[in-house]
Parts: sequence; structure tokens; C-alpha cells
Amino acid sequence: MTLRWTPEAVEDLARLHDFLAVRHPQAARPTVSVLRDAVRQLLVHPRLGRSLHNFEGRDVRRLLIGDYELRYELAGDAIHVLRFFHTRGDR
Repeated sequence: MTLRWTPEAVEDLARLHDFLAVRHPQAARPTVSVLRDAVRQLLVHPRLGRSLHNFEGRDVRRLLIGDYELRYELAGDAIHVLRFFHTRGDR
């Protein structure tokens, strides 16, 4: 399995880091590290997240990590990291 990050997922993590760096500076780096570690866990356990059925014909999954949601897709031998959301945020 290989990891492939979408530009949106990279942007989501950068935006989260910037937001936390202003409001909770000591939490910014550790929070982003926890989220990146969760993504790396998918290399060992790719089906860890719950399957989302509203993506017809695609294996898109949702993994909750604390207050954040990771969405990713399994496609062939790749894991596509799609997005990160705060669970209380608008989508």
C-alpha cells in the first residue's frame, strides 16, 4: 500500500496547524502529529475506518481521531488521504 495525499488534505492540515498556532500554540504541532500518525496506521490497517456508503462505487472511509475526522479512499494498492474535518465544523 502507498499513501497519496490530495492537495485538499494537505491544505486541511496546514489550516488546522495555523488555526491552533494562534489560539493554542502548544497544541498545534502535537495535534497535527497525531493526525499524521493516524494516517500512517492505515498502511498496516487500511480498513480501520468505517465505510461511507454514499460514495457509489468507491471505497471511501471515515476514521475519527479525537475531535477530527479523516476521510480516505482505498483504490487498488493506494490509500488516498482525502480530507480532514473538525467534527463540530461545517462541511
